Amino acid sequence: MTTVGNMPELPQDVLMGIFATLEIPDLVRAGSVCPWWHSAYTSLRSLGQYKRPQTPCLLYNSESAGESVACLYSLTDKRSEMHLVNPITCQQIALPSVITIEQVKPIFDEHGAVHKYEYSWHTGTDAGPYSPSIFAIDELRHKLHYKAFVFPDTSTGSYIVVLIHNPKRQLSFARVGDDNWTWLPPHERYSDCTYKDGLLYAVTTTGQLHAFDFSGPVITMEMIIRMDSVYGIGYTYVVQAPSGGLLLIWRIIDQYNFDPDPGASVFWNTTGYIMYEFDPLESKLKSIKRLPDHVLFLGHNQSICLTAKEYPTLRANHAYFTDDNVLRTMGLKNSDPDMGTMNLDNFYSMEEILSPQLWSSWPAPMWITPDLRKMNLASGRD
Repeated sequence: MTTVGNMPELPQDVLMGIFATLEIPDLVRAGSVCPWWHSAYTSLRSLGQYKRPQTPCLLYNSESAGESVACLYSLTDKRSEMHLVNPITCQQIALPSVITIEQVKPIFDEHGAVHKYEYSWHTGTDAGPYSPSIFAIDELRHKLHYKAFVFPDTSTGSYIVVLIHNPKRQLSFARVGDDNWTWLPPHERYSDCTYKDGLLYAVTTTGQLHAFDFSGPVITMEMIIRMDSVYGIGYTYVVQAPSGGLLLIWRIIDQYNFDPDPGASVFWNTTGYIMYEFDPLESKLKSIKRLPDHVLFLGHNQSICLTAKEYPTLRANHAYFTDDNVLRTMGLKNSDPDMGTMNLDNFYSMEEILSPQLWSSWPAPMWITPDLRKMNLASGRD
C-alpha cells in the first residue's frame, strides 16, 4: 500500500476497480482529488476498462445563460453544469452537403460561392402548393431539419445518419463517407425511427410502422403494422427494448391556443401514453400497460428504453420526457415546458425534472448519454 503524507492510499488496481463503478461526473471529480487518484483515473481511461453504462443527461438551452451556452443536467447528480459547445474541439464526422438533399439546391453568387438556398416543397407524392422558397445560408436549418439520428452499422463497422426533414417530415440517410444524402420517398409525416439488424424502422404521426431493408443492393420498404389507438394530438415513438423487441408508443398531448398571435406563447402538456410491444417475427402488436423492469426516455431525439436495475438512480416503470412538440421546432415557446417524469401506472403523477425557468424557444431539449471514450477523443488529452 502506498502512503501519501500521513494518509495510506489504496493500491491503484483497487482504486481503478472502485472508479469503474462511478458515473462520468463522479469519475472526473475523483480523478482530481490527488495525483495518486488521478493516475488511477487516467489508467482506467487509457486501458479501456471503463465500461459502466451511463445514465442519460438532459441537454438544453436557457435564455438566461445566453445563446452560445448549453446546459447539461445530470439525473444522477440532480443538478446542472454549464458547458461551452465548441465544434472545433469536439469530435466531428464529415457528412454530405445539404445541397445533396432532394429538396435543396444551391444559389451561387458572382464569385461562385453558395450564398443562398432554393428550398422546394415537393414530396414523393405531392408537388406542393408553393413555388420554391429562397433562404439565406443561416436560415435553411430552421425550415429543413426536424430530427437527426446516428445508428451503428454493424455490417460495415461504421455509422448511418438518418434525417427526418421537411417538407412534411420525410426521410433521407447517409452512410459515413457518402457524398450524397439518399432520399427515401414516397411517405411522409415521420415522427421517430430506429435501426436494427439492417432494418430501419420508422413510425409516422398516424401510427404506421414502416421497415426499410438496407441489406440488399436496392433499399426496399414495406408498411408492417399500424397502431389503432392513435387519435387526437400527440406523438409516436418506436423504441428498441432491451429484450430485443420493439415498443410502439403514442404520447397523448393536450394542446391549447393552437393558433397563437405572433409572439404569443402556446401551451401543451403530456397527459399519458399508449404502449404496444411489437414482435417483428409475427408482425403483431400486443397492448401493454406498464414496464415494471424498464425506463423510457422520450423527446426530440432517439428514443431509449433502459433496464431499470442497471440504473439505480432511475425509477422503473417511468417515462422521462422532454418537449417534442412540432411547434417548438418552429420557434414557438411553451410557457409551461412539457418535460418531467411520469409513472406509467398513474398519468396524473407527473413530476418536474428541473425547476421552472426561462427556457429558450429553440432548439428543443434532448437526452444525451455521456461516453468516456468519445470524451477522450474529443479532448485529445487526459
